[in-house]
Amino acid sequence: MTPAPSVSLQAVDAATWREVADLAPRPDQSEWVAPVTRYLCLCVYDGLWQPLAIRAGGRVVGFVMWAIDDSDGSHWIGGLVVDAAHQGRGIGRAAVQALLARFEASPGYQEAALTYDPANSAARHLYRSLGFVETGEEDDGEVVARRPRDAVRA
Repeated sequence: MTPAPSVSLQAVDAATWREVADLAPRPDQSEWVAPVTRYLCLCVYDGLWQPLAIRAGGRVVGFVMWAIDDSDGSHWIGGLVVDAAHQGRGIGRAAVQALLARFEASPGYQEAALTYDPANSAARHLYRSLGFVETGEEDDGEVVARRPRDAVRA
């Protein structure tokens, strides 16, 4: 078994935004993820989402954003993108685990939530293995999955 990669999450700022904007998933994943530049614009203009660069081996290798839903306090994960050249190494899993650890260190944190396209079996498998459970909710045609604070992590 390959050891999990060491990743860190870093706020996207003036020093990293270009590297983040250049990230691209594999072409066959374009139906499930937007270009990273769209996610960055959402972070800037929506005012809700917080952008993070995913670093591994000293390089920016991915992107993820997060937000807190004021109505119920759930911590949302969105826009997870791992650059095509760095996929298949467990970086996405490690990034979600790092983000969950951040959430768990936050006062009042109770639940993480995210969405994915129901046809995206890789996302469904990853998130289920991390303790996310589909709730029957939908958001913009995507499945909503939630993970309570005390869920068992793989």
